[in-house]
Amino acid sequence: MNEDHPSSNGSEPQSWFARLSHALTGGEPRNREELLSTLSQACASDILDADTLGMMEGALEMSEMQVRDAMIPRGQMMVVPCDAKLEDLLPMIVESGHSRFPVIKDDKDEVTGILMAKDLLRFFVQDGNGFNVKKILRPAVFIPESKGLNMLLKEFRTSRNHMALVVDEFGGVSGLITIEDVLEEIVGEIDDEHDQQEVAHITPQKDKGYTIDALTPIEEFNQFFKASFSAEQFDTLGGLLTGQVGRLPERGEIINIDDFTFEVLRADNRRLLTLGLNLIES
Repeated sequence: MNEDHPSSNGSEPQSWFARLSHALTGGEPRNREELLSTLSQACASDILDADTLGMMEGALEMSEMQVRDAMIPRGQMMVVPCDAKLEDLLPMIVESGHSRFPVIKDDKDEVTGILMAKDLLRFFVQDGNGFNVKKILRPAVFIPESKGLNMLLKEFRTSRNHMALVVDEFGGVSGLITIEDVLEEIVGEIDDEHDQQEVAHITPQKDKGYTIDALTPIEEFNQFFKASFSAEQFDTLGGLLTGQVGRLPERGEIINIDDFTFEVLRADNRRLLTLGLNLIES
């Protein structure tokens, strides 16, 4: 039996949503607030379950968001230099769990293309013969920070592209965004196998020291160690340390801030990765 019933004027069948709206409110929603209220009532009446309601609310919120609201900032991007060696790429790919990497020129903050991890497989089989990052790059897609997320999602689906580089009003790269970032605004955090294996930002060691991810939020560090580092200029501990010395610290470098002594355990040519911490005894 057809579930669509004739409308009041007997012309066209009413949509499911129109029937829902009339049943709950006596009319179609006139604005977003009334629409959200209608959906909430539908959930309370067991017409929608909570997960479906959450996705609908997420889709409505996403439709009003811009790329800048969901992108990964430039400082947190994992990039590959255009002269990278094959043996240097494997640890980066395994550790990050990513499948796509922006490739930059060494002397400029300029993205020249996208490296797909799967394009490296044949070179590992061939012991690296003939490997050159520049020859296997995919074209990079650039979009403005102000682009709507709903429009970007449509473009991702149409082009079957999964990553875009975000540029600011001056044309500089300010971040990147993936189709997963957009979908997470609708369905919430998406955890894959790599996410499940990630360790805590702060890991105690046997020598009473700590190993700390450089991307640890300053607020999290302050709460854990009862510190009072300012988060006005920098969001992460790595950014704070870089700002403290005025340049990118090198591996093995010691940095003292207040009662904390940090050692740079791991870093690449773009950012800090892992820090060691020994508390200064007063």
